[in-house]
Amino acid sequence: MSLVSITSPKHCAKQGLNIDRHYKKLFFVFSSFFTTILSLILLIWLIIRPSKPQFSLNQVDIYQLNLSGPHLLNSSIQLTLLSKNPNQKVGIYYDELQVYAAYKGQQITADTTLPPFYQGHEESNLLTAYLIGSGLPVAPSFGYDIGGDQTAGRLLLNLKTNGRLRWKVGTWVSGRYRFNVNCIAVMAFGPVIPAGPLSTKQGNQCSTTI
Repeated sequence: MSLVSITSPKHCAKQGLNIDRHYKKLFFVFSSFFTTILSLILLIWLIIRPSKPQFSLNQVDIYQLNLSGPHLLNSSIQLTLLSKNPNQKVGIYYDELQVYAAYKGQQITADTTLPPFYQGHEESNLLTAYLIGSGLPVAPSFGYDIGGDQTAGRLLLNLKTNGRLRWKVGTWVSGRYRFNVNCIAVMAFGPVIPAGPLSTKQGNQCSTTI
């Protein structure tokens, strides 16, 4: 004679409750673990407080800056920047770097892309970019503005860098942050055009925003 085991509805309900409690405990454990990890990362971040990178303008050479038509510009500029990571415990990954020149609010060269690189603690790097513009449209007042600067004996250019970076603390690497750098080059620009390029050598600090 075989025995038949019948589970009561109350017993099934208790099993269901036990399973739910088991999953809730697992969820609570994993949630607590991830919350602790995130809190530690945030605490380390607040303690270290990474400083933004510093850029300074080393040299600018203008080889060409003339109109090929009523409102079309040809330009050729070589730029050298000094990039410095001021942090003692934070490295910087530069994932994107695009450099261009601007004059009185208008872009006068095409974007030049620099290769990505990693910058260690308190490390400095020289960045060289060749900025070229061929038949770029400019404002009708461009020729008049250049003539005015030549009369005044001074030419002012903005050398700009846009990109994305990541912070590295130990083995942890942050998400990407967009940054913008603006450098101002002031160059002697007299009525007599020099035989060589217009040049300036200066260590002016550039403004950086993140």
